[in-house]
Amino acid sequence: MTNSLISKKAKIGNNLIISNFSIIEDDVVIGDNVEIGSNVLIANGARISDNVRIHHGAVLSTFPQDLKFGGEDTTLEVGEGTVIREYATLNRGTNHSKKSVVGKNCFLMAYTHVAHDCYVGDNVILANSVNMGGHVEIGDYAIIGGLVPIHQFTKIGAHVMIGGGFRTVKDVPPYALAGGFPLKFEGINSIGLRRRGFTGDQINNIKDAYYIIYRSGLNFSDAVLKLKENSEIPEEVKLIIDFIEKSKRGLVKG
Repeated sequence: MTNSLISKKAKIGNNLIISNFSIIEDDVVIGDNVEIGSNVLIANGARISDNVRIHHGAVLSTFPQDLKFGGEDTTLEVGEGTVIREYATLNRGTNHSKKSVVGKNCFLMAYTHVAHDCYVGDNVILANSVNMGGHVEIGDYAIIGGLVPIHQFTKIGAHVMIGGGFRTVKDVPPYALAGGFPLKFEGINSIGLRRRGFTGDQINNIKDAYYIIYRSGLNFSDAVLKLKENSEIPEEVKLIIDFIEKSKRGLVKG
């Protein structure tokens, strides 16, 4: 731990490995078996779980980039097993939700930015230079390609895959593949779903649901009503319906 500044007030777990010239401030909690590279800043409010790896130059839990922020006590939570690569920046929350959250076993590549009040689920991959506005929500197992800017308050569903470089300003529903200018629904993430153990029947249920949503000629509200006519709605389809009903920015077009 030579040449790093670690506050005596910080709560540090066992087997911490830290390289030179890093800073850990007072109100920080770090779990066991965490690795921290050189020139890393972990600021007040950081809550780092076990087995996290933070690479050179990353900056965690600094003030939100929000002019309304008044210095309130808020946090940044990073889940177990997550990897944060070089020069990623993760801001803590504002008074709105009190915290920003990155889940378990995520992989945040170099130069990614997680803004204030964002929620990133478990097993999410953010490729290089993904930039999230405030209050963005990303579901479990989503994969976001490099250089994707995500507008504030946008929601991205579980198991979504967005191609690199495509500006994301509308909500992207679960299981979708999305790309293009403007961003649009391009089909479902069948390969990813098979890799994660979805059965053929489950994948077909998802395909059938999206045929109604995007190919039937119905608007989104009527498509949801059509899906609800089924007396036994599969769980994977319920997730789609729930996402659409809660969408505030509107869905990407097909």
